Amino acid sequence: MDDDPSVREGLESLIRSAGWRVETFASAQEFLARPRAEMPCCLILDLQLPGLSGLDLQKRMAEVELEIPIVFLTGHGNIPASVQAMKGGAVEFLTKPFDEEELLQAIREALERDRRNRQQRAEMCELRDRYELLTAREQEVMQQVVAGLLNKQVAGELNITEFTVKVHRGQVMRKMRADSLADLVRMAEKLGIRSPKEPGGGQGSRL
Repeated sequence: MDDDPSVREGLESLIRSAGWRVETFASAQEFLARPRAEMPCCLILDLQLPGLSGLDLQKRMAEVELEIPIVFLTGHGNIPASVQAMKGGAVEFLTKPFDEEELLQAIREALERDRRNRQQRAEMCELRDRYELLTAREQEVMQQVVAGLLNKQVAGELNITEFTVKVHRGQVMRKMRADSLADLVRMAEKLGIRSPKEPGGGQGSRL
């Protein structure tokens, strides 16, 4: 994204030559109005733009949870701006004139970061969906089990029989697709499930 048409055209030509699809934008508002991409992508961003600046756009994207890796490319770079950009999660901060291969490498890194992030978000979404398939009682049993309680202890905590705990535990393992207790514990950690006896516990991950 750059407000200079000649710069946008040059970048578009370079990026297309590397085999990637390209969209160009003259302003932050034009970019924000675009529907979110459904495939790995990144944003090449200038600091000085009409309306929102590049750093302002980076902040706005964080506020609206628009998680697209950013490569800053500007002719107006300075140390404070570069520090702010990198603290905000930018992949790279390059200044004009730039080395073409350096920019292409930054784009590769940004696309790989976005691919990993999208995969992690998809896996997390699937995990939440599995957890929501559990009944309220199965969620309670899961909370107790991942806290390290034995079936007999879970039965006492929930005032049910040990056999009932075993049944619910089996359903939890099946629905969560957990291969082992350790696997289930890792899933609980990702979901933020804590023991009911811990502060804030007992809620599981009501997502």
